[in-house]
Amino acid sequence: MAQSTLSVIFLIFNCFLFIESVPTTLETPVRYDGAQLWNVSLSDEQTRKIVFDLENEFDVSFWRTSNAAADMFLKKSVIESARQILNENNIEYSVRVEDMQKHIERESRQPYRDGQQNYGLTWDAYYSLNDILLFLDNLVEKYPNLCSLETIGYSHENRPLKVLKISNGKSGNKAIWIDGGIHAREWISPASVTYIVNDLVENWNNQPAYIQNVNWYVLPVHNPDGYEYTRNTNRMWRKNRSKGSNSKCFGVDLNRNFGFKWGGKGVSHDSCSEIYAGSGPFSEPESTAVADFFANNTENFEAFLTFHSYGQWILYPWGYDNGIPTDDAEELDLAGREASENMKALDGQVYTVGNSADLLYPAAGASDDYGKSIGIKYSYTIELRDTGRYGFILPPEFILPTAKEAHTFVHTIARIVAK
Repeated sequence: MAQSTLSVIFLIFNCFLFIESVPTTLETPVRYDGAQLWNVSLSDEQTRKIVFDLENEFDVSFWRTSNAAADMFLKKSVIESARQILNENNIEYSVRVEDMQKHIERESRQPYRDGQQNYGLTWDAYYSLNDILLFLDNLVEKYPNLCSLETIGYSHENRPLKVLKISNGKSGNKAIWIDGGIHAREWISPASVTYIVNDLVENWNNQPAYIQNVNWYVLPVHNPDGYEYTRNTNRMWRKNRSKGSNSKCFGVDLNRNFGFKWGGKGVSHDSCSEIYAGSGPFSEPESTAVADFFANNTENFEAFLTFHSYGQWILYPWGYDNGIPTDDAEELDLAGREASENMKALDGQVYTVGNSADLLYPAAGASDDYGKSIGIKYSYTIELRDTGRYGFILPPEFILPTAKEAHTFVHTIARIVAK
């Protein structure tokens, strides 16, 4: 009888432990059945006002804007109301994506594994953060004399921010920084950055001198919490996953959180906004980790390359306000145009080059401005494919050609740096 009682107590205790180990909140994955992506013409200021007022009136999201047009994401429930307003005001628009959920499901198919568990990536599917980190670990294990990993910090949810260094160890090497995935939903960015890494390492002995005589520092996923959140809960999430004590919503736009000109144009101080700049400059562990890395590093960095999507733009500082060129804007433009020409020669895709504020819109607190502000000459934001047909939900068959365009950009800048 005593033994039976003990067994019951033991069972209850184990059940209690199990219950305690289950997360207290399990978020149901967000679905976007019937949601659409529209391209809307912006012919004049009155049209712009009508279109952008839809953001507050119907909670639409603007994925990409320029002087001439905007890509507008609408949930199914507001489509007819938004359509009526545009029609009443004779505003031209076209539907790019009829049902976003179908595209999400197509994009998110699981990558194939060959059973050997070598954690090689194939760039025909989008991979989890864990797969990407294992890929980096594997490169270090295979090439210990070429590669090393440094954890420069941890995200809000305690995921590591791992930077891969690729170097031949020669003194006097210049350095180039590459990062991806600062915005969670831009999956093509980490995919392209890992492709670049793989080519640098696996083909090292065949690389030209202008590649080999560089110390490469690569952060493939700048926003690991947000990235995993887009994979498991909300594919459209942009920000990180922090929540300040006085915030009513989650997340900070890390590309508005860097300290140079923080809080100015093109940001929001509403914590629910997709471009929320945070409670202050470098309020987030992810942006702070990058700033601390550069503050404590003595390398001669000549390039700061941050990959985003989408729009097919090559953008350079200053981006915090309109009409403020850098002292070397002509050189930055020339280098960007050389890269764009090389990318077009690869497969015919056009990447437009220019100052980010003047070509698109001002955005204070961006990482490329920060890179330029600490003296890194060739500082660029590269907005990868596409130009709006799929937007952030780029089908897997476009990963490899896009990654090769990113690879061409990196080679072009490295060649210019070496001169």
